[in-house]
Amino acid sequence: VFLFSLGMEKVVACSYKRPNALYRLICFPWAGGGTSRLARWGRLFSSSIEVYSVRLPGRECRINEPFAQDMTSVVNEITSVLLKDLQEKPFAFFGHSFGSYISFAVALHLKEKYGLEPIHLFISGAHAPHSEAFLPIKRLHDVEDEAIIAHTKILGGTPFELLQSEDLRKNLILTLKEDLRVLQTFSFEKAERNIPLSCDITCFDGSEDTAHDLEAWNGVTSGDVSIYKLPGGHFYLLEPSNEIFLTKHITICLEYADL
Repeated sequence: VFLFSLGMEKVVACSYKRPNALYRLICFPWAGGGTSRLARWGRLFSSSIEVYSVRLPGRECRINEPFAQDMTSVVNEITSVLLKDLQEKPFAFFGHSFGSYISFAVALHLKEKYGLEPIHLFISGAHAPHSEAFLPIKRLHDVEDEAIIAHTKILGGTPFELLQSEDLRKNLILTLKEDLRVLQTFSFEKAERNIPLSCDITCFDGSEDTAHDLEAWNGVTSGDVSIYKLPGGHFYLLEPSNEIFLTKHITICLEYADL
């Protein structure tokens, strides 16, 4: 019998359980995001890959829990819940936007503390964490609610009806602000001699999104870094044709990682 522990149920959504999968793909959603969209990717992968989608406090079944205060507590919680699973079989991380920074912070912690590393890191819509371009994003949480709504509309990806309903809108703004507050507490200074990771990194970006400093991801790994631009804006990954490209590409990377 394949049972999720209570901590696991709380922190991870796994819509398509595959206990015999060869690999696990751990997905980290965007700021203000829940687990459902990336958890559904499970159906697009073959039986060799099981998909987990990470859930932070303050949303979905964790709506009554206080939001995370900082990146350290986010990383510690995710690590403690997932550690056993990550030691069990090869795993990769996929993060979009805010989720990219969390996935990188978790990867750093796993490497430093446990000598564990993803076989591949998939980054989407995000500057490298030591890039100058990343700094303005860290200041976003202080802005007015209306500015956040305007920013959300420009980015797209948020259903219009969410922004129409007063309660849903308030909740979305609050969650976004809290997620951005977590981002403020994260800093990664790249030491000249110490390249923290050795896995390959693939960076994806929407061709019409604000350009991200993807080249700088070369500075955090001794592995290869590849860059792909897919049609669309910041939420290009929600387009069905792009979802198919992403899941096929991720599958190839995971299946060849062991060769």
